[in-house]
Amino acid sequence: MNWIIRSTKKVKFHTNLQEVLKPIWDDLAIYKWILTDLDFISDQTLPINFDEDYFVLDHSEFELLYQSDTQIIWGIISAVPNNIEPDTSAISILSAEDTSVWESNQFLIPESILEIIAFDSGYTIVKFKDKSLSDQFENYFKEQVIDLQKFNEKYINRT
Repeated sequence: MNWIIRSTKKVKFHTNLQEVLKPIWDDLAIYKWILTDLDFISDQTLPINFDEDYFVLDHSEFELLYQSDTQIIWGIISAVPNNIEPDTSAISILSAEDTSVWESNQFLIPESILEIIAFDSGYTIVKFKDKSLSDQFENYFKEQVIDLQKFNEKYINRT
């Protein structure tokens, strides 16, 4: 239930949230969003900026980002249940460059049900705890995504 987007045929650019989340967006209204370690390009006013280390957005705030034409270059984007109060001291020091982002089923924010890692505009890693959401995502992207474990075996863990 861990994927890496390997092609931009269905997305204009890596980590365009409107396109990445399109197949599952309607199922995400009940979550709040944690964003940290961000670098992005946007020509719109958004509820995120470069002045803070992290952001916790409710669904309507995140929807502004989702509806925008923003490219997330680096960052960790996590959907967590609304009743979760995140450990902000731990979140503020997370990094998309942490080697555990490449490990299947390893979530930087343990409470996440979905975690998106933008890695230098070249890779978008998407991890799910919910099989139904993962299946919807995979069915939509089909050959555009590869299982993260298989990607690691082929490209990262070469001996």
